[in-house]
Amino acid sequence: MRPAVRPIGVRDARHDLPSEELPPDLNQAILEAAKQVGALLKRNGHDFALAGSVAVYAHGGAGNLQHDADFCIRPEDAEAVATTLAEAGLTVYQPPEDWLLKAKCLGQDIDLIFELAHQPVTAEMLARAIELPVDSVRMPVLSPTDMLRALCAAFSEHHCDFGAVLPIARQLRERVDWETVRRDCGEAPMAAAFLFLLERLQVIAPRGGDR
Repeated sequence: MRPAVRPIGVRDARHDLPSEELPPDLNQAILEAAKQVGALLKRNGHDFALAGSVAVYAHGGAGNLQHDADFCIRPEDAEAVATTLAEAGLTVYQPPEDWLLKAKCLGQDIDLIFELAHQPVTAEMLARAIELPVDSVRMPVLSPTDMLRALCAAFSEHHCDFGAVLPIARQLRERVDWETVRRDCGEAPMAAAFLFLLERLQVIAPRGGDR
């Protein structure tokens, strides 16, 4: 069941600064926004996991944070999370897509995702998150295996950008349970092609081989 959430927060100078007041480094601006939102969610006792490029960074990947900060939450928690952020002064809104909410923090886009690759975010997935420091703020971060599984499961005939996922697989390869990814995604043609590419590039070992 989709959460019917359309909260709108009031802009607040503490959290939603215009872009000219942001640090000149976009990566640092996104990182600061992720820290603010993560701290708010922790303080209010919400179950969540940092995801996306900031999660890759937290796991030791490169600091190219792309264009937003992503957080996974359960569908049934979406309204409570939105209320928490709106009460803290962030602008929160429902985009046309029905699998996430969006917010603005420090001028940066925040995605609050409750579906990954068309599957609901579950309590079990959040329980597998690993608490890591994101600069000075510790928070739960989506496990590398769950990240790669979701990225592989999202490949389709209409969305198959191996080039965007390949660097993530390279950076996190030692932390991913590739047999789990193969088991859950390897029968899908596009995911199987990506896993084969990783084998040919010697990013991962062939099925049954040593890493």
